[in-house]
Amino acid sequence: MTEKSGEIGRLNELKAFVSSKTGVKGLVDTKITEVPRIFHVPSSTTISNNKPSDISSFNLTVPIIDLGDGNISSTRNVLVSKIKEAAENWGVFQVINHGIPLTILEEIKEGVRRFHEEDPEIKKQYFAKDFNKRFAYNTNFDIYHSSPMNWRDSFTCYTCVQDPLKPEEIPLACRDVVIDYSKHVMELGGLLFQILSEALGLDSEILKNMDCLKGLLMLCHYYPPCPQPDLTLGISKHTDNSFITILLQDQIGGLQVLHQDSWVDVTPVPGALVVSIGDFMQLITNDKFLSVEHRVRANREGPRISVACFVSSGVFPNSTVYGPIKELLSDENPAKYRDITIPEYTVGYLADIFDGKSHLSKFRI
Repeated sequence: MTEKSGEIGRLNELKAFVSSKTGVKGLVDTKITEVPRIFHVPSSTTISNNKPSDISSFNLTVPIIDLGDGNISSTRNVLVSKIKEAAENWGVFQVINHGIPLTILEEIKEGVRRFHEEDPEIKKQYFAKDFNKRFAYNTNFDIYHSSPMNWRDSFTCYTCVQDPLKPEEIPLACRDVVIDYSKHVMELGGLLFQILSEALGLDSEILKNMDCLKGLLMLCHYYPPCPQPDLTLGISKHTDNSFITILLQDQIGGLQVLHQDSWVDVTPVPGALVVSIGDFMQLITNDKFLSVEHRVRANREGPRISVACFVSSGVFPNSTVYGPIKELLSDENPAKYRDITIPEYTVGYLADIFDGKSHLSKFRI
């Protein structure tokens, strides 16, 4: 088979997959025993042992931080110090005692499952290939940019402070809990921004006053069981175009972060949420807090459910211009990035999200 005919074959497979609008779950429902080639990762990304293309075999553990420790002034400084260290050295940490009831965590996971296991004809009503709708169901939104495809289906919903989601914009299968959960996450985001502001040595309200908490994009993933998990990935390596991302994952596992040149499992902790630093936070902190590269492995078990909440306004209107925070700059620490708007950044980010290169680096001075 020539390279050209191989590419034509791939495009035909891709078009057939997209036109079905039934996603990866639709493939699994047909009882396939092999992963289609449009999902195959290159041999250089095979999943074996302990370098950036492999699974970590080291005893490294993502920090787990108890937010309840910050309720009194004597322990607040300790909490701020722990989060500062995690944001600087890991770019990710898990939080417990975060204030969101466990019942709500279970309900949002169940709501995500209900929608993805809904009648395909109902899901197709919400199918979209981009982020231009407030609520959209898709499989690999980057479908014509990403090669290979990822083993997941998703739905997205966007809300912001000035224009919250309306109930009628959300499918009945997950309507109430999406609205409820988004409110809880925004409250938690406010607390985390206070602590991160203090960790920078600044006023606790500075990040909030910069409109960092202006919008929330919920990306709700459904990873069907995979017959050949070593051939594909649930999500390829990337960083997030957010200030922070607050992630809820179930107990199946698969999330990994790149730390010290090795992939480290983010082991599920009951009731915990994973907080990761995004590109915008790295930009405004002038590299003090680091945006973490991460991926999700495919799994024979499933479906795996996760809910990623990106605290950011994404591609939606936001005229705020962001650059390194002036109070953090000095002659010894000059600005490392030029000023940008979030929509300007996001358009380019979405075009090459999984190309393995840092989009943030393109804005370095």
